[in-house]
Amino acid sequence: MPESPTEASDISVVSQEAMGEKTPAAVLATKDEHTLGDDDLNTNPDTIIITGADAAAHLLPLRDDFDSVLTFRSILLASGLACFQAVMNQIYQFKPTLVTIQGTFIVLISYFVGNAWAKFLPRGDKFEARWRAKGGQGNLPWWITVMKFLNNGPWSLKEHSICAITATSASNASSTSTVFAAQDLFYNLPLSAATVILSVISIGLFGYGICGIMRPISVWHTEAVYWSSLPTVKTLQGLHWQEVKNSKPLRYFWYAFTGMSIYEIIPAYIFPWLNSVSIPCLAAQKATGETAAVLNNVFGGATNNQGLGLFSFSFDWQYLTSTQTSLPLKLQVHQAAGLFSCFIIMIGIYYGNGWNSRSLPFMSTRLLTNNGTAYPLSDVFPGGILDEVALAEHGLPRITGTFAFAMFMANAAMGALIVHCILFWGNDIRQAYKSAKEGRYDDRHHAHMAKHYKEAPWWWYIIVLVGSFILGIIVTVKENITLSVWAYVISLLLGCIIAPFSVILYSRYGNGIATNNLSKMLAGLILPGRPVGNMYFAAWSHNVISNAVNLSNDLKMGEYLKIPPRIMFLTQLYGTVLGGFVNYAIMNSIVSSNRALLVDGNGNSSWSGATVQSYNTNATSWALAPYIYKIGTPYGAVPVGLAAGAAAVFVPKIGKFDTSEINLPQFIQYAGYIPYNQSQTCVLFTWITAGFYVQYYLRNYRPRVFRDYSYLITGAFDGASLTVLFILSFAVFGAAGVSHPFPSWWGNNENGNYDWCPAAE
Repeated sequence: MPESPTEASDISVVSQEAMGEKTPAAVLATKDEHTLGDDDLNTNPDTIIITGADAAAHLLPLRDDFDSVLTFRSILLASGLACFQAVMNQIYQFKPTLVTIQGTFIVLISYFVGNAWAKFLPRGDKFEARWRAKGGQGNLPWWITVMKFLNNGPWSLKEHSICAITATSASNASSTSTVFAAQDLFYNLPLSAATVILSVISIGLFGYGICGIMRPISVWHTEAVYWSSLPTVKTLQGLHWQEVKNSKPLRYFWYAFTGMSIYEIIPAYIFPWLNSVSIPCLAAQKATGETAAVLNNVFGGATNNQGLGLFSFSFDWQYLTSTQTSLPLKLQVHQAAGLFSCFIIMIGIYYGNGWNSRSLPFMSTRLLTNNGTAYPLSDVFPGGILDEVALAEHGLPRITGTFAFAMFMANAAMGALIVHCILFWGNDIRQAYKSAKEGRYDDRHHAHMAKHYKEAPWWWYIIVLVGSFILGIIVTVKENITLSVWAYVISLLLGCIIAPFSVILYSRYGNGIATNNLSKMLAGLILPGRPVGNMYFAAWSHNVISNAVNLSNDLKMGEYLKIPPRIMFLTQLYGTVLGGFVNYAIMNSIVSSNRALLVDGNGNSSWSGATVQSYNTNATSWALAPYIYKIGTPYGAVPVGLAAGAAAVFVPKIGKFDTSEINLPQFIQYAGYIPYNQSQTCVLFTWITAGFYVQYYLRNYRPRVFRDYSYLITGAFDGASLTVLFILSFAVFGAAGVSHPFPSWWGNNENGNYDWCPAAE
């Protein structure tokens, strides 16, 4: 048996004063002390990191070199990378499996480009040193001034960090563009440039304004760790503070990057069977009829909306990502328990014929007619408004029982989230604002920032809120989006109420609760018969919430990387606005070129409309709320979810477990997660396995490996797999216009399912 690990709570934490915080001059004078960047960590290498306070004290260095941030090259590279990331994230909104192009991938691109800039262009600091050595005094010659402007010195950590954070801010608009894609694909309601541009800016910046107001709980709090961002933070620090010849962790980072770069070509292109290894499907690949259908439903999971992926494994890192290995153990446990419950419930609903589910396709996300075909949305909702005559002609739509249960659980998770935060974290939230008002901070990283940098004033964020509100008013008044002004105001109020709860949970667990179902339900009650208005209502509530979460995450990264708060404000603002324009342009191009595939339920191996279909199905079904949400139908149970989830948290104990120790919102969400969120289910078991290996075994029994290697190595895997995927997209997958598919063979069953599940007739 391994030796008993050392608990972090047994280790005393040195005060900031005792650590001797360094001024910029002292940093330069003691630069040799910072070889690894963790000399200021008060840590036993065998300490187990459990809480946010543990991470702040034992994992994340306080080091600040006070290096350059906003330079010509950092602004230019940040703009280019912001456009690049916005393009890639928008493309993958329409892929069979969503892959988020961010994190280490962007970090590595900007690392190589920034260092190349610093190395191969004339360095202003070197020319200045030579000029001074020759006796130059006073003002610099103009040509040295120009060189310093263009290439001021070594590529610094903070310049590098600004590039990555600006790029991340630019990708936030990709989900908002789903509204415009659905409007274009399913309704004869033309889009105008004014609608898109003003809406994107309003939605993005309102979320940022809320983010600024919530800083005491979302950024400055020591438990607001945002665990999923730590691989990016550790990679940035490692690349700049460590040298390959002196640092074993950094050497292993590059070993892992190289190895994964070579390996990723195999599952991504040559041997895609590795994406979804299903032994039951492989053993019964010649089955037909009902047997084949059962195998597809229960064990298949290699393509969108195929099946539950039970006992399927994926050996392709592009679908795993460091997020799954960086989430805390508590969340891993809730995720696993919820997913196993979801497997059982989905099978029970369908094969038990709940709500007559077997008359419809298994786990479909579309609105359907009684015979299982696609519901004629454009006929029933001409111009985005319900035509009751057409509704009577075509009849009421149906949804699958599995999808109805997923919507019920999504609402239940929201109810549980609100009550959980109030009951168990309410006092902590009050204390956080009280401490911020008094200038006291438990997080040593924020205490350092408050001492050395000017904070962005509250009124900056209030101006952003007011400005974005006015832009939204202009859209609702001037543009034909079927959303009234008063409904717009209610949607923003909903976002303001829910955002703090979502941000608190996400910051502490690294994962949030989907709020879009609640937004659409309320919109259905306020705007019956208007699915497009429903989607815009959800955008100004749910997407505002998700933007607040993402931007708060980036602000916390800025604290860990010691980026001045006012510079963070400007760069996040810039990235959010720039990304909105780019996302719209790419979305418009993809929708125009692949309309038939995106409207179809299954799409193909390159393009899928599953995400936008699910989004539209939800909005349309809620737009028909007065007609179809009745007791005894699949819809009837959905509105009850909010109250059921809230009531569950009030139960003091579930068996031997105290509910204060159980994160019911996360469990409930994952218990209905699969048909609502995950199109490619073969990755789920691999998520669980990888997460438990890192967060349970390494963290508890190999804590030194966990601290020094886990975030760096998984970050390297992320960067390598996404780099290879990006190259393959243009080289062979047709992103450049011509595709070069790998020859068909047993491991590349391009004419059937990659996991060899028999095709159901």
